[in-house]
Amino acid sequence: VKLVESGGGLVQPGGSLRLSCAASGFTFSSYGMSWFRQAPGKEREGVAAIASDGTTRYADSVKGRFTISQDNAKNTLYLQMDSLKPEDTAMYYCAAAPMKTFLLYRWLLQASKYNYWGQGTQVTVSS
Repeated sequence: VKLVESGGGLVQPGGSLRLSCAASGFTFSSYGMSWFRQAPGKEREGVAAIASDGTTRYADSVKGRFTISQDNAKNTLYLQMDSLKPEDTAMYYCAAAPMKTFLLYRWLLQASKYNYWGQGTQVTVSS
């Protein structure tokens, strides 16, 4: 299993970025997928997740600003981030786990449920 994130960078407050996560080595469409982030000195936080049936979950801090999606034909997960704020600055990670892991949809945002992680991509929001 391999997860490779891309698309991070430096953006001004109010700007947008789209992160991508290229997945390989597993049946993408039967997995729960998510984006987590971790800022220095803080715990890893679930940002957005998508179940194999398309159900999505978002952290309250990003609702209405971030959108998670996936392209099963390309085995790629996306995170569209709009109206970015300085507090969104963090390393962003893609994660995956078999959908059978998630007995409840809210578990999709729990880091402990995931067994596959990417290496991360840095997002910095600053003027």
